[in-house]
Amino acid sequence: MTIAPTAATGFGYADLRPLMSRMTGDEKHSAAATSTLDVLWVLYDQVLAVDPRRPDDPDRDRFLLSKGHGPMAFYAVLAAKGFLDPAELDGFGGFDSRLGHHPDRELVPGAEIGSGSLGHGLPLALGTALGLGIQGRTRPRVVVLVGDAELDEGSNHEAIAVAGRHGLERLTAVVVDNRSSSHGWPGGIAGRFAQEGWATRTVDGRDHAALRAAFTEPHPDRPLAVVAEVEPKEVAQ
Repeated sequence: MTIAPTAATGFGYADLRPLMSRMTGDEKHSAAATSTLDVLWVLYDQVLAVDPRRPDDPDRDRFLLSKGHGPMAFYAVLAAKGFLDPAELDGFGGFDSRLGHHPDRELVPGAEIGSGSLGHGLPLALGTALGLGIQGRTRPRVVVLVGDAELDEGSNHEAIAVAGRHGLERLTAVVVDNRSSSHGWPGGIAGRFAQEGWATRTVDGRDHAALRAAFTEPHPDRPLAVVAEVEPKEVAQ
C-alpha cells in the first residue's frame, strides 16, 4: 500500500515553505507550525503507509496531529502528498474553506482527528491502537505528534502509563520539544516515557536521516516515544 506521492505530485521538501506561505491569517502560530515541518515530512515521505487515493483504507497507518493549532505545515505536507489541491491553501481560514485554523477530521482528507485543544491526541492515539488490536488489524501503525507543553495535561500521563502496560508496539508518540513547557521534565521528556516501559529515542528534529532511523528501528513489544528537539526560538506548544 505504500506509495510515492512526491513522484505523483511533483512536490518535494523544498516546496513546503512556499506552500505554507500561501496560508495567511494565523501568523501567531507560524512558529508552532514550522517546528513540526521536518517531522511531518519524514513521516509522510518515508514512514507512513498512507495513500491519498484511499484515505479511508482500513489498513492504513493512522497519523494523529495533537499539536493542531497552527496546522499550516500539516496542510502543506498533505498538499505536497496529494491529499489536498494546493489551490485550497490560498483560502486557508476562510468562511467557505475546509482548512480551518484547527484541522477538522470531517472536512480535511487525511486528518484522523479534530485537534487544537491540547492534551487530547495521545489518549486518542492510545484508544485507536487498542481499537485496531481488538479488530485484529495488527499491521497499521498509529503515530501521534504532540508538543512538549501538551505533556502538562494530565490525561497524557494516564495514556503513557496505559500504553506502556499494554506493550503497544504499533503506537508511536513523537514529541516536538522546543522547551516551551511551563514546568519542564526532570531527567528529560524521554525519561518520563521510559519509566512507563516505552522505548525512547531523542534526535535532532531537523535531521531527516536521524528522524527516519528513530521511527523505523525495531522496538519489540513496547510503544515508541521519539523526542524531536528543535530550537527554542521556534516557540509555541
